[in-house]
Amino acid sequence: MRTSRWVLGLYAVIIFFGLLAALPNLFTEQQRANFPAFLPKHAVSLGLDLSGGSHLVLEVDGVTLKADRLRALQDQVRSTLRDARIPIRSVRGDANAVTATLATEADRDKALPLIQALSVPLAPSAFGATTASDLDISGSGAQIRVALTEAGLSDRTTQAIQQSLEIVRQRIDQVGVSEPTIQRVGADRILVQLPGVQDPARLRELLGSTAQMSFHMLSDNGGANTPGVTMLPDADGTTTYPIEDRVALSGERLTDARPGFNSQTNEPIVSFTFDSTGAREFADITRANVGRPFAIVLDGKVLSAPVIREPITGGQGQISGNFTVEESTVLSALLRAGALPAPLTVIEERTVGADLGADAIERGIVSGLVGFGFVFLFMFVLYGRWGLLANFALALNVILTFGALSILGATLTLPGIAGIVLGIGLAVDANVLINERIREESRKGLGAFPALDAGFSKAYSTIVDSNVTALIATAILFYFGTGPVRGFAITMFLGIAISMFTAVSIVKVVMTAIVRRWRLKTIRIEPLFGIKLIPDNTKIRFMKGRFFGIGVSAVLSIASIILFLSPGLNYGVDFKGGIQMEVRTEGPTDLAAMRTGLEALGLGGVGLQQFGEPNSVLLRAERQPGGEEAQNEAVAQIRTAVASIDPTAKIERTEVVGPKVSGELAQAGWISVILASLAMMFYIWFRFEWPFAVGAIATLILDVTKTVGFFALTGIEFNLTAIAALLTLIGYSVNDKVVVYDRMRENMRLYKAMPMRDMIDKSINETLARSLYTSITAFLAMLPLAIWGGSAVESFAVPMVFGILVAASSSVFIAAPILLFLGDWRTRRRVRVAATEVAVAEGTVTGTSGKA
Repeated sequence: MRTSRWVLGLYAVIIFFGLLAALPNLFTEQQRANFPAFLPKHAVSLGLDLSGGSHLVLEVDGVTLKADRLRALQDQVRSTLRDARIPIRSVRGDANAVTATLATEADRDKALPLIQALSVPLAPSAFGATTASDLDISGSGAQIRVALTEAGLSDRTTQAIQQSLEIVRQRIDQVGVSEPTIQRVGADRILVQLPGVQDPARLRELLGSTAQMSFHMLSDNGGANTPGVTMLPDADGTTTYPIEDRVALSGERLTDARPGFNSQTNEPIVSFTFDSTGAREFADITRANVGRPFAIVLDGKVLSAPVIREPITGGQGQISGNFTVEESTVLSALLRAGALPAPLTVIEERTVGADLGADAIERGIVSGLVGFGFVFLFMFVLYGRWGLLANFALALNVILTFGALSILGATLTLPGIAGIVLGIGLAVDANVLINERIREESRKGLGAFPALDAGFSKAYSTIVDSNVTALIATAILFYFGTGPVRGFAITMFLGIAISMFTAVSIVKVVMTAIVRRWRLKTIRIEPLFGIKLIPDNTKIRFMKGRFFGIGVSAVLSIASIILFLSPGLNYGVDFKGGIQMEVRTEGPTDLAAMRTGLEALGLGGVGLQQFGEPNSVLLRAERQPGGEEAQNEAVAQIRTAVASIDPTAKIERTEVVGPKVSGELAQAGWISVILASLAMMFYIWFRFEWPFAVGAIATLILDVTKTVGFFALTGIEFNLTAIAALLTLIGYSVNDKVVVYDRMRENMRLYKAMPMRDMIDKSINETLARSLYTSITAFLAMLPLAIWGGSAVESFAVPMVFGILVAASSSVFIAAPILLFLGDWRTRRRVRVAATEVAVAEGTVTGTSGKA
């Protein structure tokens, strides 16, 4: 039980730097700025759900990108053949390729090398070999077909994403948003998080606009059916103009654009400046077309179409078009940053108001402190003065978790707070296991040091097994989760990993020091008031009620499956797509007026649900047909309608998930649940035997189906947070069963002649206190969050409270009976096999003797 000095020194260093890293979280940003240079200043960043702001996921429009490439390729092929003076009949493009038809078949051999020169070799692949080119060129007869390769499209998408990242970053910098997060997600998506930005409509306009600006002449006598002329609307869509398709001057020649005001009318305008080449071309165009209208086109809309009064030779101009000041600022930012290579579509949008974020922080802190207080009191009552040591380890665990989050630069989200709160309950598990083991060894008559040694040694493998199962669940949740759910996985992972250090290493050192300092002969770990929830040497015959327990569980699971089929789960926007908003009004919300006004929009089913206070309403609109753009238009309509119905209404939170993202999230969510269950089964199979794994997975299925049935019965929204609850319950459920399994395995070695039923009853009775106490602490930690946590964590906290009760009972009444059935089956099978082998052996001997 001695610990070397260098190990003690290492522990001290870890705790010191952990406390130092957590220190900045107690001070404001201004106070941290005045810290001495040697102190860390970085605190845990708050997620948008706590600080307020906007979260958008943008996707590059691959269809437009491909179409633009084919259009440019068509022009390249035509120009190449004309420059080489090779006669052509036609150059046509379709959805996948460009086909050039030559005058004669003999011209194909001359044309092929020229067109092949248009192909661009791609960068070396990860394996070091050069991939195929971006074009697949083939010829037959008088035709040459030029198709885009998958490798070429992928390379072009990568280039478009990299270019779009830079342009998006420049646009956001132009409008002055502080501390934005802009990063690539997947192959063709960009994540943008902007703290404090509460106007997603303006944000979508800023980021989603391609900003492809060009200057065109208006056709003098052209119309809708005139070749080379296209009718384009103005920005309001009220007027159309006959625009010549030929670009007179490209917007790429712009070097600057600034918002300003017309000196005569005082209306907002945008002033622009060309580079030297653009200024010369602009002067030539205006000189040759005095008296003609000149259209300024941005993304297929005519911003303005002024008449050229005189040649403009200074390389500068103005754009006017009944702009607001904000619109002129956004337009100038778009033009300065440059055009995107392809449109960016908003496929996911989440916005949280600052007031709602502050309210979430308050709820999370209050719920966490109350939960910690409950656990603290319970441990003190349960173990008396030794319980204070467990509470010390628990407090140290929370502090070091915040220190680790600060060092990693992690972001704390509302589900992350839930993860810390749940971690408080689960971290106690190791202390309960250790204290119960020491108490058990002391009852056998062991002295203080032998009891400590045996208690820690025997509890250690169980602690490792139970924590590994929880870590598997959190790792899978992190891999498949997104945004705040990943924040939950990180805090849970850190809390569980750090508890191995605080609850085992630190507690062991302190307990040993106490025993040595006060020279204790024996260790008495007794409850504060002498009342034990589970008396010593309990001998409950649990296996007598095995049929009743499994029967009740089966009935509840079947009922849950029926509820899952009808009425089904209340899927949130994460899984079915659509729009969800939290609306708060100054006075009580007039639901009838709001419902009537929203139904008039023709957006399909719009649900209103009052929650919390009379002035808080949850608004849900179904997924709109027409893809992501349709969702964005519906959001704008709803915002306008809500403002007109009640001018005092304030939209506190917005979630918009398009059909593509919702399908991906739903698939990833269910895959994560299945993978977590299989991972648990294989781990238990590896650590124990296959009957244990079968018992655990069967019980797990029953626990999960009951929890899903609970969602269906209560109507609680089933979203990504609900998946986090299911995965956490999977880890917790297996954690509970591992403790019982570990004692069963130990007793199998000690009592080899004991009947299976008696051995299982003995193991359950010996671990009953631990199972009950851990379940109570986890329940007490989560209960305040379920009551006061609010709607943002309702889908996690409430099912967790239910699931903890289910998992605790299933370990005794389901997992153990299944193991008994499998054990009896194996025993009977071994007897039959042994009898068969004996019969065969005797038959062989008799037959041989007869022949002799």
